Amino acid sequence: MSDTAMIAGGRIRSIVERIEHLDAEIAELNEGKKEVFAEAKGEGFDVKVIREILKLRKQDKEERDEHESLLDLYMRAMDQAEPETAQAA
Repeated sequence: MSDTAMIAGGRIRSIVERIEHLDAEIAELNEGKKEVFAEAKGEGFDVKVIREILKLRKQDKEERDEHESLLDLYMRAMDQAEPETAQAA
């Protein structure tokens, strides 16, 4: 028996076609997302801020609080540090 006879070609085709279908759906959804961002921009909203809001909403409260605390800590540390002088090459 050949190697190809042992492989269920129809099943492989089914899996590949399902993945292709999902890829097409993802492309359509991404196009729709792009249109919504364009609409927001057209209405004067800052798209970078909207993206940041989306990112924050994906995090749970603990993760978001930890991120904000670290950001605040790092910013204060930078503000208190002496600026490094640029070294001549």
